[in-house]
Order: sequence, then C-alpha cells, then structure tokens
Amino acid sequence: MKRFLLFFALILNTVISIAQFTATGTYKIYTELNGVKLSGIDYLIIFDGITTQTEIEYRANSSTIKWSKFTSPTTPIVLQYDSINTNIEDATGYIVEIDNVKKYIWVIDYKSYLPVLTSLLPENKPSEQCDELILNLTQSVLPLQYKTPDGRTIPINRFFQLKYATKEWSESTKAWTDKEISVDYKLPATTLTVSEPPLCDTKFKLVGDNFATDLGLVTSEIESPLYSAVKVACHIVSTASTRIELNEDDRPEKADITTASAPLEVVFASNANLPVAEFYEWQILKDKSLLFTRNDQDLRYKFIEAGTYTIKLMVNNANKCLDSSSVTIKIVESRLEVPRVFTPNGDGINEEFRMAYKSIIEFRCWVFNRWQQKVFYWTDPQKGWDGKINGRPATEGAYFYVIEALGADGQKFNLKGNINLLRGKKN
Repeated sequence: MKRFLLFFALILNTVISIAQFTATGTYKIYTELNGVKLSGIDYLIIFDGITTQTEIEYRANSSTIKWSKFTSPTTPIVLQYDSINTNIEDATGYIVEIDNVKKYIWVIDYKSYLPVLTSLLPENKPSEQCDELILNLTQSVLPLQYKTPDGRTIPINRFFQLKYATKEWSESTKAWTDKEISVDYKLPATTLTVSEPPLCDTKFKLVGDNFATDLGLVTSEIESPLYSAVKVACHIVSTASTRIELNEDDRPEKADITTASAPLEVVFASNANLPVAEFYEWQILKDKSLLFTRNDQDLRYKFIEAGTYTIKLMVNNANKCLDSSSVTIKIVESRLEVPRVFTPNGDGINEEFRMAYKSIIEFRCWVFNRWQQKVFYWTDPQKGWDGKINGRPATEGAYFYVIEALGADGQKFNLKGNINLLRGKKN
C-alpha cells in the first residue's frame, strides 16, 4: 500500500510539473516577489489591461480540470479539458483544481493602477541637508495587494527608482569622479529621504514602477528642478618634495611619504568639492599640541623638527555643512656618521667624501690638508667633496675635517677627524 501511495504521489507531481500555465495579452506571472515566495497563493498574474478577450489557460495531462473563484470555491466557473478561464476580473482570486489538487491565483489589471507622478521638490531647508535630504513628492500611486483564500490581505511593494548625479572620491587616483546614484523607494509615499545627498548640483529623477518595467511598458517619471548641492566633503592629499641622494636615510623618495627625514616640505591639497565648499581651516599639531591654524584652500609647510605631526582640515560653507580630514606625518630623529676613507678613482664606488645622515637641518663641513689649509667647504649634507682642489685631483693621503651640524631633534654635532683619500686602481 505504501509503495502504491508513493507511486501515486510521484505521478501527481509529474502531472503538476508538466502543466502549462499561460495567458493572453501582455502579462507577467510571479511565484515570488523581491526574492520572497508568495504567501498563501501560488501565482500572481499582472496584466497590462484586461479585456473581454483576456484568458488564462492551465493545461495538464488530466481529464478533470475546473476553475472557481476564492469567493465561491465550490461553484466551478469552467469545467473542460483545455482549462481556459475567460471573463477574467481585476483584483480577483481564482482556483484551478487538477485531480483534487488546487492551485491559487490572484489577478491584477495594471492599467487600473497606473502611477501619476506630479512634482518632486527638495525641501527648502539647505541648512538641514548636510547629511540627509527630504524630497517632497506629489503623486497618485494606488497601493497594490492580493488576498489569500483564507481572507488575508497581503500588500505588494511598488518600487520606484530615484536617480541623481554626485561626486565620488577615488583613493587609487586621488581625484573626484562622476557617479550616478540609483536608489529604490516604495510608493505610495509623499516624502523621499535621501540619505546620501549629492556633492554637486543635480536634478533628481523618479521613475517606475518595477511592474511597468517587467511588463516592458514606458515607465512614469518626474524630474525635479536643478538642485544646488550643500553637502561638503574633503580628502587631504599630501605631496612631498622628494630627494634622491643615497647618503640620506629615510629620505622622502616618493610624494606620499608619511615618515621621513627633515627637512620635509609638503603641499597639502584639500580636494574639497567645489564650489560647494567655501571655508577652510587647517591645523597642524605636533605631538598633540597645536602649532598654528591657516585658512587657505591648500597648505604648504616645511617640517624641520623631529616628532609626530597631525594635519587636520575642516571644510564648511554658509549652510553650516561640515566635513573634515586628517593625515599624520612623522619626522625621524637625527643621525650623522662620517666615513674614514673615500676613493675618487672613477669606478663609481665611494667617489665622494659624504656623510651618512638623516634629519640634519643645518650643516657645515671644512676639509683641511696637512698644512691646515682649507681645501673644500660645503653646507649641503646631500653633497660631498669629490677629491679635487681647484678642479685638479688632490694628493692621496690623510685630510682633516671639521663638521658643525644641527639635527631636527635639537641635537648638535661637532665632529673632527681624519678622512683618507685613496685612489687605488680603477676596476
């Protein structure tokens, strides 16, 4: 007996699965909405207009198929082999029964619920639009719903798309790019809350709904007047002056350096969304203590003291919209080391008498020969003595140097000693 029941169930499932469910005209059949299975019914059919010629057909390998309404489930309205249900009505539930198995269908005529969008206007409160914008919508959008055989009313969401332009910051390119925003809203509603106000002037366009799109119809739409943006945004981009000499440790080799040897000159660009942003306030703090403020759009600063610096920017406008950005730069402590020998023989290795250093902000070096005559003097720690006196190669041997230097951390260097000039053989 159990095997027979199992066999019968398999046959019944096969009959249902191969059934053909179609209709006439332009329509869309749903078994789920927004990824959620329909509750209480099996199918929702939305027609682009119902006429006396509209039919729903359910074909299956069965000799007993009948149609009835939710309101009178025991009174068949159709009983025939090809199972064609005519005289379809809007907002009506139907039952199709196949060999005592029932399927529940709800029908909607979309033309009876066409949306009318009249106006779309931002609220005239710019000072309240920094982080959230309210759009006032004048519309006539009837709610959609279906009913279940047990009398429950299930609302159907009608989604409309709000589209507008804004600006988006790209961290990879360090620049603003144009961006189109599209956000879904459920109607009917009289206000739309824009949680991401635009960063540039734009027009808002509301189009919909999702069922018109599914039916391939021209959607309703309304466009706002040109909206003047009030939200501000900024993104600091720091560009350091670079140095390439290898005798300096922690030198700023790239423009976006965050840890470097002093002196370090940096241009800080505000990258605010113009012309919305109007007022600027820069703050530079060293080890959390405020050094100064500036009100320029961009800032140039030369770091000559060791420490950790925080550069803060606050941008606002007449509507009191505000944004901020910050970066951190560390200036390392000083160091100065003097070599014992250099070999200016043209082989490209150790050609100059140079110091290994970092964060040296003042530098002076004298070189004397054995008779205490000055043969060379320079003030740039990136440079050195090439072993020549008045353009001619100096004699090999020991020379005497005197160095006076000051580090970014305040350390003073007073160094004296011998440097050996050896030429040897060129490789």
